[in-house]
Amino acid sequence: MSQAHEASLTNHDDHAHGHHPFHQHHFATMEQQFDASKIGMWLFLATEILLFGGLFVGFGIMQARHTEAFIAGHHHLDWQMGALNTCFLLISSFTMVMAVWAASNNKNGNKQKILVTNLLLTLGFAGGFMVVKYFEYSHKFHDGLLPGKFFHYTGPDLVPNMFVFFSFYFMMTGLHGFHVLGGMGAITYLIIRSIKGDYNSEYFTPVDLIGLYWHLVDLIWIYLFPLLYLIS
Repeated sequence: MSQAHEASLTNHDDHAHGHHPFHQHHFATMEQQFDASKIGMWLFLATEILLFGGLFVGFGIMQARHTEAFIAGHHHLDWQMGALNTCFLLISSFTMVMAVWAASNNKNGNKQKILVTNLLLTLGFAGGFMVVKYFEYSHKFHDGLLPGKFFHYTGPDLVPNMFVFFSFYFMMTGLHGFHVLGGMGAITYLIIRSIKGDYNSEYFTPVDLIGLYWHLVDLIWIYLFPLLYLIS
């Protein structure tokens, strides 16, 4: 075997030995892969902002047209439940930040317990948010405060076109709720892989990307809470 051929085999073996198991072949380096993934996530989040932005604009237009109905509908929302859910999401954003920090500083498993713990806490607070939302929705269903043609509230403070407010309420909080459920699924996936030890200081891209997504879910609620529960 020639010396050139031996050198080629040696270089190939060294390259294969140093290749990260999560390094996709179409990226030159892990850094390039991380940057491309993050840009992709930011583009996705931009489309989410446009989606909810359209709903916010529609809410503003209809509120201007049916001001009395929106004020009456607003008084049927429990601001204390909304505040509790705000606390849940704010704390969950902090625990997600800690999870990303732990993953990015996890060398030889020294931060794995912190990573898993904070992901579990984030999932727990997200679950708490959905439980509170369940009780909120149950109360609206019981009173007939439903969207569109399903609205059948007959209380003394009934105002014409009140159904418009609750159409937006269910559309906006429902869509946000689906995003929370999606985030819970993604966080569960992170927990399973974190327990296996897949994330460390060399590779923590999924934790970072899902963390960005979760912060957007939190940010959207920060706008929804005062808009629906506080401003009349």
